[in-house]
Amino acid sequence: MTISTVNVNGLRAAAKKGFTAWLAATDAHAVCLQETRATRDQLPPDLARPPGWHLLLAPAADRGRAGVALYTRQPAQAHRIGFDAGEFAHSGRYLEADLGPLTLASLYLPSGDAGTPRQDEKHRFMDAFLPYLARRARDVQAQGRHLLVCGDFNIAHRPADLKNWRNNRTHSGFLPEERAWFDRLLTEAGYTDVVRALHPDAEGPYSWWSYRGRAFDNDTGWRIDYHLATPGLAATAADARVERAASYDLRWSDHAPVTVTYTP
Repeated sequence: MTISTVNVNGLRAAAKKGFTAWLAATDAHAVCLQETRATRDQLPPDLARPPGWHLLLAPAADRGRAGVALYTRQPAQAHRIGFDAGEFAHSGRYLEADLGPLTLASLYLPSGDAGTPRQDEKHRFMDAFLPYLARRARDVQAQGRHLLVCGDFNIAHRPADLKNWRNNRTHSGFLPEERAWFDRLLTEAGYTDVVRALHPDAEGPYSWWSYRGRAFDNDTGWRIDYHLATPGLAATAADARVERAASYDLRWSDHAPVTVTYTP
């Protein structure tokens, strides 16, 4: 099974720039989307019902913000929106679906802004989300199944995960407490960072580049889009790649798809 994840920075806007063509051409069996910023009734037919795909959508209550989605080749047996936090129940930040032996989730973690209420919101989300993920991993594995959480975590875990890490030590996305929280995902909750496991010594591979300046051309990026898998699934990961656009003008988002192939 091949699975991709990408923050589309507005699904309708991305579609006009090339996302629709990418979706039609991908060999992925499932695609996790973040920051869709749309309700189902706002989507044109080529996004709401693209040939060969089933769509699950979890929009935010605040129209035009956040939103996550899943495109899957096969219909899900069940799906769930949100997690055990009333504050974020309708925030369009978490969606999971059961696909055979796999539970696949799309996550859009708040971005934050150090020293502001936005950062406080991010920490409240993280504080509620970690125990949920730990419990879900235990429950799913007890059923003999796998769990894969994909998406935009808005955290670069290690210095190798962003180009200018020294200049970002006091910025949201690379704060010590955020990185420590990510450590706990891998230790206490028991997930594997699949891309890093396959590329242990690589700088990056980055998945987000600011639209400002020449960040993309200079590959001054961040690795904030992840595949976090329970160990049994992580052990089957055979290939991981970032589908970076060939040039700046061919980008349809400030993120690029992160695609992993899992083998039986």
